[in-house]
Amino acid sequence: MSTHERWTRLLDALGERGRIEVGEAAELLGVSPATVRRDLEELARQQLLTRTRGGAVLSGVSYDLPLRYKTARKADEKQRIARAAAALVPHGAVVGLNGGTTTSEVARELATRADLAEQVGSTALTIVTNAVNIANELAVRPHVKTVVTGGVARPHSYELTGPIATAVLQELSLDFAILGVNAVDPRFGAAAHDEGEASANRAMAERAGRVIVVADSTKLGQRAFARVCTVPKIHVLVTDHDAPDDLVEQLSGQGVDVRCV
Repeated sequence: MSTHERWTRLLDALGERGRIEVGEAAELLGVSPATVRRDLEELARQQLLTRTRGGAVLSGVSYDLPLRYKTARKADEKQRIARAAAALVPHGAVVGLNGGTTTSEVARELATRADLAEQVGSTALTIVTNAVNIANELAVRPHVKTVVTGGVARPHSYELTGPIATAVLQELSLDFAILGVNAVDPRFGAAAHDEGEASANRAMAERAGRVIVVADSTKLGQRAFARVCTVPKIHVLVTDHDAPDDLVEQLSGQGVDVRCV
């Protein structure tokens, strides 16, 4: 297990339990207590947890971990979701992508899709994004026209938010908005932890002909602080096979095309 994977599992365990002891973490990770202590010290240095005598407790930022620590969560499921979502986009489309681990995978799938990459010397796809990491990856793809919104960068998600991002999005017309969210609730809708991210994502959804939400099953039935859009505004939800049947039924009953991949 790599250092990055250990850190991700430690932070996941802290998010679930609120606190963890060194011996408990060593057993969970299958490593020595000395390794766990070094990991906890480094994560405390990054202010992602608070060290205690014999362990660690949840830090104030643990509910919204930096993107680099989320990539290992349900990685296989996210890749399948991304592949299925990317397959819904036709040649020549204008697509909005917000930030997040799953949408970053969608961007990679779109950038490397054979039928699009073959379009040498022409624009096969236009991507509008407020995520600087996605823009960085796509900028080197000559067949992809990459449009960046501008705004204030959030270190957790690499998303650009604020009035500049929202103002740019309100002037554009998108064929699709592919949105990663923190939660999808049958009553509250799709939501994000941060109100600034939610505002930019909402603007993207409002300018799109079709809204595709990409969210693994752990996000379903959850609520987050700021709503991105209501359930009837979601045309397609791409999730994984672990999605609870009752939630799939509730969302489908409101007109959402739920695809479990």
